[in-house]
Amino acid sequence: MSDPSPNPATPRSEPSRSRSALRTAVVWDVLQDALDRRVKATGRQALDVLDTGGGSGNFAVPVARLGHRVTVVDPSPNALFALERRAAEADVADRVRGVQGDVHGLFDVVERGGYDAVLCHGVLEYVDDPAEGVRNAVAALREEGVLSLLAAGLGGAVLARALAGHFTEARQALTDPDGRWGTGDPVPRRFTAEQLAGLVESAGLRIGAVHGVRVFADLVPGVLVDTEPGAMDALLRLEAAAAEIAAFHSVATQLHVLGETGGTGGA
Repeated sequence: MSDPSPNPATPRSEPSRSRSALRTAVVWDVLQDALDRRVKATGRQALDVLDTGGGSGNFAVPVARLGHRVTVVDPSPNALFALERRAAEADVADRVRGVQGDVHGLFDVVERGGYDAVLCHGVLEYVDDPAEGVRNAVAALREEGVLSLLAAGLGGAVLARALAGHFTEARQALTDPDGRWGTGDPVPRRFTAEQLAGLVESAGLRIGAVHGVRVFADLVPGVLVDTEPGAMDALLRLEAAAAEIAAFHSVATQLHVLGETGGTGGA
């Protein structure tokens, strides 16, 4: 996942205008709004944020640049080393802590109920028990808090294989219980919006918002975006406009669900 990295002097600004921004802009905007609401609700400028599977800090470092304290849990020592270097370069090393672990053994390395927000991005596709992963993420929240959940979407994979002419693989993904198109598929599991929302609700949260991510970005030829004047901005606006429309959730490459505790303000 690519770095949202807003300008620290203008934290509400859009992420940098690059193709990588297309993959994170929607999630970043939703997450920033959720954090802003928690700041207002708690009266604390600095929140405690947990990023499970946060790797090298694609979201953790920008969140820290907003002034929040971020704990990143990741099983990869290399990713955590990169996180440390990245946080130092961004001058937020004092607000970012990396610990080795995973969402299933989460409370071996962090405390229960200690966080205002938990990020679980690109994790559920790879864990043995997604429901347990979500339950642990929710258990890390304080009495009032928000969960940002991002996972691979089934429909986007089916559409991509079909448009590439791999019709048998597209059908395989559509019918496979885990949404995989074959043995060479690098993603172990994909979800529908309904499945992700169900996991969040089953863990005791209410759904604050559901967004489709990368609805068009992975399908538009790069040369068009890179060479046509204004194409990048127009595509970003299109992604933002389509993200909340349920019909587009079924063809998004990724799905984002914001889960909220009962006392947390709505999206």
